[in-house]
Amino acid sequence: MSASILELDLRALSGALAAREVSSREATAAALERIRATDGQVGAFLRVTAEQARAAAAAADERAARGARLSPLDGVPLAVKDIFLTEGVETTAGSRILEGYLPPYDAAVVERLRAAGAVLLGKLNMDEFAMGSSNENSAYGPCRNPWDLARTPGGSSGGSAAALAARQAWGTLGTDTGGSIREPAAFCGVVGLKPTYGRVSRYGVIAFASSLDQPGPLARTVADTALLLQAVAGHDERDMTSSARPVDDYLAGLEGGARGLRIGVPREWLAGGLDAGVEVRVREALRRYERMGATLVEVSLPHSRYGIAAYYLIAPAEASSNLARYDGVRFGLRAPARGLREMYQQTRARGFGAEPKRRIMLGTYALSAGYYDAYYLRAQKVRTLVRRDFDEAFTRCDVVAGPVAPTVAFRLGEKVEDPLQMYLADVFTITANLAALPGLSVPCGLHPEQGLPVGLQLVGRPFDEATLLRAARALEREQGPLPPPPGVA
Repeated sequence: MSASILELDLRALSGALAAREVSSREATAAALERIRATDGQVGAFLRVTAEQARAAAAAADERAARGARLSPLDGVPLAVKDIFLTEGVETTAGSRILEGYLPPYDAAVVERLRAAGAVLLGKLNMDEFAMGSSNENSAYGPCRNPWDLARTPGGSSGGSAAALAARQAWGTLGTDTGGSIREPAAFCGVVGLKPTYGRVSRYGVIAFASSLDQPGPLARTVADTALLLQAVAGHDERDMTSSARPVDDYLAGLEGGARGLRIGVPREWLAGGLDAGVEVRVREALRRYERMGATLVEVSLPHSRYGIAAYYLIAPAEASSNLARYDGVRFGLRAPARGLREMYQQTRARGFGAEPKRRIMLGTYALSAGYYDAYYLRAQKVRTLVRRDFDEAFTRCDVVAGPVAPTVAFRLGEKVEDPLQMYLADVFTITANLAALPGLSVPCGLHPEQGLPVGLQLVGRPFDEATLLRAARALEREQGPLPPPPGVA
């Protein structure tokens, strides 16, 4: 029975819970047992909150018995990236410098999941402070891809995608600063959505780059992703960047199909530097859209070539400011020292890993006197040009489509010694963050030679997540589901 429950998608499990064919206790027990049996191989969880999960499941079953379910997520076991504050549960953002930190409150998205009745299984592995594309920067060990345990699940939300692929949870939350939801989703063969900046509250999210960070859902199907987004989207007065725009009904138009959609294909995204097998699957997906009645339109994003350079000035600059608060005085790690300055130095030297140190130094340099105009200010001007490119493209199309990443999941250790090659893994995803646009990764098949998942990226107009989900669902329905990952028994 446990195995059959684990193969249900979120929406199917929700229906079974509503019909009382399955109890939340059974689903939660199955998930906890799956985590116990497989996470030694995968490493998706940094901590499991089994007692809290069982208590939440029992409460959900009581509500179901009274006919008083709170939402479609009531009783569904989920998990969240370790970047979201969880009251009384250790939250580290994958860093030693926050080891032992117990937040006094929940992040806004965690509040909303609890209010919906979701069962939270625990906190998921991630690159330290969300800085990375492979989950190898976690201070607590790497996460592995369930499709091939020798490969990365992507980053920084690697645990969020791997837990889904390993059938350890029915839905997860991650954050996306430059592709950190979409890349892991593509590498692990699941669906991942970065909402429009401001669509989902950042309150209680440990900050990396405040103008780029955005929480979002990952799930096994497009409909499951829509359900999760519905639960966490909306205005939050505690986040001054949160939009007051009303939240759409993301399920209402989900089955609208692709007929009549104009799919923009940026010539720069398929112009070279793309793995041949990835390009084959992306072009097949585009042809499927044509067969379904969509129109392919060539568009141009000429400034996307500068996206990596602009991002790696803006994001480190914001990180150098945000991470200055970690000094050993207020929370987290405090190294023994003879004085205040030495405590700062020793705490940061021991607490931060190599990648946060690298980005803090880059960001501090870019913001320093004499370099601000030459680097940071110029990067912000490029950001404006990137947004204008998308605005122009959307006069001709409804959705922009292309690859999520230049390759499928690469091997653990393959790019660790070459940060530039690691950064280039985000070449297609970064521009949506710079332009504050919604972006989605949906599986579009397996690599013809390597047998690993390939993701198609869809980018939409601001706050038009509904069209992205509709387009992604049309492809998912036409193509059918991927087989189960072979890497984890």
